[in-house]
Amino acid sequence: MKKLLVILSAPSGVGKTTVTNRFIQKYPGWKQVLTCTTRKPRQGEKDGIDYRFLTESSFDLLIAADKFLEYAVVHGQFYGTLMSDVDSVWGSGVGAFLVIDTQGKEVVKAKIPEAVTVFLMPPSNAEMERRLRGRGKDSETVIQIRLHRALAETKDACTYDHIIVNDDIEKVVQKLYMICTNQKI
Repeated sequence: MKKLLVILSAPSGVGKTTVTNRFIQKYPGWKQVLTCTTRKPRQGEKDGIDYRFLTESSFDLLIAADKFLEYAVVHGQFYGTLMSDVDSVWGSGVGAFLVIDTQGKEVVKAKIPEAVTVFLMPPSNAEMERRLRGRGKDSETVIQIRLHRALAETKDACTYDHIIVNDDIEKVVQKLYMICTNQKI
């Protein structure tokens, strides 16, 4: 089987998790590769389901052993994708779906040039802020940091193979499927 890899990036609050969950639910030929992180779990998040929550020392050991396909520091915490997790998804006969930031996309694309990259844009900055605040998960300081970073991230959107505006979840999932299956949109 061809080893398919799609990278989805977006600023905080644009809906990466919602889109990814809906996509994988609707199209079982794909599986999300879990991201490792040193940040603490948010309420309701579970290790091995939402992320792989690691200590900083464990993360450092994996870096030293060159186990990551990519990793970066985002909002003061480490995030990364283990190559063994990508291989595991590919080994199960489905396409691998990475939800990573713009830094990680550059690293993965350099290592796996055939990876398809998709940037998810907010319908507007006001809507992105509304979604961030609506989650009720972050302090005002964190929200402001995420909004500031979002401006820089959206400038990188032009470096992606595809850009989708997240204004209607079902339409976004359908467009993403068409991209993943190489159909015309």
